Amino acid sequence: MNSEHSIGIALSGGGVRGIAHLGVLKALEEIGIKPGRVSGTSAGAIVGALYCQGLSPDEIFDIIQRTKYFKFLRPAISWTGILKMDILEELFKLYLPENTFESLKIPLTITATELSRGKVVYFSRGELIKPLMASCCIPGMFDPILIEGKYYIDGGALNNLPVEPLEGRCVDLIGVNCNHLQEVHTVGNMKALIERTVIMAMNYNVYSRKNKCDFFIEPQGLARYGVFDIKKAKDIFVAGYESAQRFISYNDGLAKLGSQSK
Repeated sequence: MNSEHSIGIALSGGGVRGIAHLGVLKALEEIGIKPGRVSGTSAGAIVGALYCQGLSPDEIFDIIQRTKYFKFLRPAISWTGILKMDILEELFKLYLPENTFESLKIPLTITATELSRGKVVYFSRGELIKPLMASCCIPGMFDPILIEGKYYIDGGALNNLPVEPLEGRCVDLIGVNCNHLQEVHTVGNMKALIERTVIMAMNYNVYSRKNKCDFFIEPQGLARYGVFDIKKAKDIFVAGYESAQRFISYNDGLAKLGSQSK
């Protein structure tokens, strides 16, 4: 086992809630934990790509705050989505100019769902940006992404915590989920019902993989933030950071892992 690959981190999808991953990564770095491998779905794939490129959690958060994402989207004349993601390539190329997995400083695996077969596909070689766009292609919101003749959508549809690419390659595996649902006694309207149901389905496939993780970090109550609730970016970042700090304080094994990595 290569020691530089001893720690693996799997990052879930969750739209803007994925900003919490940056807070978690920052807290882990502060105790000396830097992953040898990363895997991610959707928002977790975006965070993973920028982090594996060599940007710090604070630098990535600054990019998110400065970027006006909606100017990189345009209407889709299609029955399969209301927005196209094509122009996002321009944005990603600003920060991933070499556009290959091989150019990253940390090995990364990105998860997407292949529509024709209804199967999870893991990308870890060759072109980076197209798989990255596919991984965060929310069904119904965005047109599916075409890669080598096949259409792909959001990886979270089937695997929202991609631990599988890290198994057998990492001694210690950390999973991070950014979609924790708080208990509620009533659901106020149809929109809230649909959103809660979607998150429940996403979390089902996350929790089915929870036992594969040596450490599972889940900032509490993030599901109250909408997928595109970018105005709450700072709150979400802080929630991830503070939650990870608390988790570390209650888990001697993780703190010990950090000290061994320094």
